[in-house]
Amino acid sequence: MSLGVASASADTPDSYHVALDGTFAPHAMPTMDGEVQGFNVDLANALGEQMGVEMQITAAQFSGLIPGLQSGTYDFLMAPTTVTEERADNLLFSEGYLDTDFQFVIKKGAPEITDLNQLAGKVVAVNKGSAYDRWARENAEKYGWEVESYGTNSDAIQAVMAGRAAANVAGNTVSAYAVSQNPAIELSYLVDTGLVWAIPFRKDDTTTRDQVERALECLKTNGTMAELSMRWFGVEPEEDATAVTPTPGYGQPEFSGYVEDGHPLSCD
Repeated sequence: MSLGVASASADTPDSYHVALDGTFAPHAMPTMDGEVQGFNVDLANALGEQMGVEMQITAAQFSGLIPGLQSGTYDFLMAPTTVTEERADNLLFSEGYLDTDFQFVIKKGAPEITDLNQLAGKVVAVNKGSAYDRWARENAEKYGWEVESYGTNSDAIQAVMAGRAAANVAGNTVSAYAVSQNPAIELSYLVDTGLVWAIPFRKDDTTTRDQVERALECLKTNGTMAELSMRWFGVEPEEDATAVTPTPGYGQPEFSGYVEDGHPLSCD
């Protein structure tokens, strides 16, 4: 891909130190030679190239990322981080770069799920302790399904393949990646949460947030984000998806830290 340099201010440093969770495939995962690879690794490097700066990427446990950001160890985070009201009160977010929805996976050739009521009396497999585990249990009475939890999402998918569960539910990107790696399963019903993943910064660091966001908008419009989606998820983003749609202003609308601004797209 060929990237230009977004209009950088004189305040732009030579490098940024960013961090992510290196165990969250396909967003970041270890390689055989001890490095880390994935969608968010490539996104970080693409942002660096767009801004003309070097990205120093650290893989760490997710629980330590926000404390590390707040203490100044990291300039910003590249781990997928859902924008919530509570988080936006304490962090400054870029606009969203991916929709974070829930998606069901079924055995290849099984009847397509078009209505969640089809799962009444059936087993839904989930990764134990995940947001999807909690959501499935909260909705078990409503839809009449039984929830079985597994130590990993891979184990939950194995339950679907073995016929012990009718479906697995996980994040849409994780599900898409699993399907791209396994021809025995396929994507099914998508639950639109209305939530997005965005890049977190320290609350007072509007300069860095705005510079990174301008670069992100360029990646959305020059085809880079669509290319990364195809590479890591095997999915072409919909025309109005967050991955390819710049948001007016700076930050995520309707959350603390959002600034309504008419800045032009600048991707020289």
